[in-house]
Amino acid sequence: MSDKSMRGRVRPRVLLIMLLVLAAALAYGWYDFSRFSRAPLNVTAQGDSIDVGRGTSFRNIVGELHQRNLSTANTWYWRLLAEQMRVAGKLHAGEYALDLGITPRQLLANMAAGKVLQRNFTIVDGWTFGELRQALTKADKLGHDSVNLDDATIMQKIGAPGEAPEGRFLPETYAYVKGDSDLDILRRAHGAMVKTLDTLWPSRAKDLPLATPYDALILASIVEKETGRPDERAQIAGVFVRRLQNHMLLQTDPSVIYGMGSSYAGNIHKSDLTTDTPYNTYTRPGLPPTPIALPGKAALQAALHPAAGDALYFVARGDGGHVFSSTLEEHNRHVDCYQRKHCQ
Repeated sequence: MSDKSMRGRVRPRVLLIMLLVLAAALAYGWYDFSRFSRAPLNVTAQGDSIDVGRGTSFRNIVGELHQRNLSTANTWYWRLLAEQMRVAGKLHAGEYALDLGITPRQLLANMAAGKVLQRNFTIVDGWTFGELRQALTKADKLGHDSVNLDDATIMQKIGAPGEAPEGRFLPETYAYVKGDSDLDILRRAHGAMVKTLDTLWPSRAKDLPLATPYDALILASIVEKETGRPDERAQIAGVFVRRLQNHMLLQTDPSVIYGMGSSYAGNIHKSDLTTDTPYNTYTRPGLPPTPIALPGKAALQAALHPAAGDALYFVARGDGGHVFSSTLEEHNRHVDCYQRKHCQ
C-alpha cells in the first residue's frame, strides 16, 4: 500500500475524531450552560439584594455578581442566557431581591420585568403623627425628606396645605421601593384616609352629633385610644355620642394626655384633669379641636355606627375590657371596685 493511499485513509479518521471531539465539547458546553442557568446563585443571607443604577452596563452587572462571589460563571454564559431569553438590552434599573435559591434565569427575568424589591411600612392604629414621623426615620432604604421639615411644611408638600396633620393618615401597610421617600408614604396614607372618609361618611347612622367627616375623625381617634378591643369600639363610641347629645363633658383621659404633650410622664393626676388645655375634655365641652391619634378603619366605622344603649359611663376593668354604666351612682361603684379595689 502506497504512502499516498495511507494518508488518504488517515485524514477522514482524523477529521471524524475532530468532529466527535467538537461535538462532545459543544454538548458539554451546552450542558454546563444549562446547569448554570438553573443553578442557584451563591446567596447566603435572606434579604440580600443587588442595586442596578440607571445606565449600568450588562458587563458591570455581571461584574458586581462576580465581585460579591454571587456567581463564578463566565460573562459569556450570562450574555448567552440574556440572548436566549431575549432580554439583552432590556434590563431595568432598580433594586432586586436576591432570595435564597434564586437562579440566573430568575434574576434576569425579574430585571427584564422591572420586578424591583418592595419593602413594607406599617402605620399602626393609634399612633400619633409624632410617632409616625419617628417611625419613618427608621424605615430601611426609604428617603428621609421630611426630617428637617415642620408639620405645616410637610402637609403643604403632600398636597394638603393648612390641614392639621394629626389623625389624617390611614393606618395600613404601604409598600415602597428604593428611591421612594417618606413624603411618598405620607401622601399615599393621607389620600387613603380621605378616600376612606369619603366612602364611610355618606352611610353614617342617622342623628349623629357630628357635623362633618372631620368630627367623625376626631371621635374615631378617641375611640381608638380608649380601647383596642374590637367588640368594644361601637360601645365606647355610643357612650361618647350620647354624652355629646346630652351636652355632657366627654371626660376622656386620652384627650387630656394628648393635651399635656411632653409633660405627660406615664401617669395622670387629678391636677391634670383640672388644668385647662384645648384638649382637656374635663374642662371644655364638645370634641377636642383635632384628632388625638391616627384611627383605623374599625374605629372610624364605630364612630359612624355607634352601638345603641343607655350607657353614659365606662371604667377599665384592668384586663383590657371595660364596664359600662348608665348612671353616675352605678359608675362610681364600678370605679371603687375596679380602680380602688373596694368591691362590694
